[in-house]
Amino acid sequence: MQREIVIAGFGGQGVLFAGQVLAYAAMDAGKEVTWIPSYGPEMRGGTANCTVIIADEEIGSPLVKHPPLAIVLNLPSFDRYEPLIQRGGALIVNQSMVDRGPKRTDITEVFIPCNEIAEAIGDRRLLNMVAVGALLPFLPELTLQDVEKALEAHLPARHRELLPLNFQALRRGYEVAEGQRSRV
Repeated sequence: MQREIVIAGFGGQGVLFAGQVLAYAAMDAGKEVTWIPSYGPEMRGGTANCTVIIADEEIGSPLVKHPPLAIVLNLPSFDRYEPLIQRGGALIVNQSMVDRGPKRTDITEVFIPCNEIAEAIGDRRLLNMVAVGALLPFLPELTLQDVEKALEAHLPARHRELLPLNFQALRRGYEVAEGQRSRV
């Protein structure tokens, strides 16, 4: 088993941290993992993306051309990655920042208002965890509990007070995506 995931958006949306959480969850579950960040020189407000590969065996290359799974948090990322997703794959889309529908019918696209859900929970910075939660129904290699344990173990000390809200964001994203998935 080897699963490739791309997470993309603007700097400041928690793209890299979302990838780190998935990588830590997989690593803590005994899987082989790579996490490769990429961001423009602007950082906050510029483009940011990362790739995460989760495998049972040693990973031959960290490069991902056509991922089966992706999270896109803004319109430029949606435009860039929608055509690259493998047929039969899944694309989690932050509906709060994407103002058009899908072009493809051969992949599952879950449109979820990550910004609004995060704000309703109490902190707009949680939009990345809403999106990660929405990815989990399509990533059977990791459970919601695996990701919660990774957050608990690896969330920086300065953000520890946000741990319960991060859990809530994960669960809410998972619920919304699972509801959409059952209608497909």
